[in-house]
Amino acid sequence: MNRSQSLLNVGGQVLAAVDNSIYAMSVAGYAAWSAARLQAPLSFVHVLDRIRAQPAELDLSGNLALGAREYLLAELAQLDEQRGKLAQDAGRALLQQIQSSVRDSHGMEADVRLRHGSLSETLVELEPDVRLFVIGKRGEHADFDSGHLGSQLERVVRSVHRPLLVASRAFKEPRRVLVAFDGSPTTRKGVEMVAASPLFRGPDVVVLMAGEAGERQQADLRWAEDTLRAQGHGVESRQPRGPVNEAITAAVEQEQADVLVMGAYGHSRIRNMIVGSTTTYVLRTSRVPVLLLR
Repeated sequence: MNRSQSLLNVGGQVLAAVDNSIYAMSVAGYAAWSAARLQAPLSFVHVLDRIRAQPAELDLSGNLALGAREYLLAELAQLDEQRGKLAQDAGRALLQQIQSSVRDSHGMEADVRLRHGSLSETLVELEPDVRLFVIGKRGEHADFDSGHLGSQLERVVRSVHRPLLVASRAFKEPRRVLVAFDGSPTTRKGVEMVAASPLFRGPDVVVLMAGEAGERQQADLRWAEDTLRAQGHGVESRQPRGPVNEAITAAVEQEQADVLVMGAYGHSRIRNMIVGSTTTYVLRTSRVPVLLLR
């Protein structure tokens, strides 16, 4: 097994997290497309967050009589039970809709599961069986927070270690791939994974190296081009000047890329500050799906 193959959890499934947001059908489309390309099992999970589902705790320690407090607590408990049941029914209906959609649109069967807990902890728990995660860029309040990322996205990105495809608002089959590359070990892994993975077999690949243009950067860029060409990819490369985050976002538009591949947040504090801010900026501004690698 060579290095690039060891980076892929071949045999793992494509697991997509869905909610009732406007991104749900796009997530389903990219998950089904990925599973078909990877010839991997396809699963969807909807997570009911217990903490978010809890109503604000009421202070009943005022002037209410003992009987009245007991009555209100009983009413609140009953209301909470009804709210939980409705959330479960809505979750099952969503998963059935997603299941029917991928069957009708992509001819694929998918497993579905309803879980309780936090989204990031659930995905980490399921990670050993996963080859690729798919998640929407924003959640159920997308129309109110269109200038921001989903509240749980950054937590998920920092928690999981498998590749994570962050879906844009509408599905479009990728035909042109942009790889953000800086010669670091993480982005070298990205190039090797793009070169070896059936996910990107066929689409043209553009390698973008933003920042300095010294001899070392030229050698790194030649390595990336050679690695991709060795696997049969058509390759172009670009070296724009200026801030990295703005260069990546501009290149997505100029190159008419359908998907962006880049490294995600780092582990060290300094790398987290630099790479992390770029990751957040690109995720927030990009209008195409972003495949994040750790």
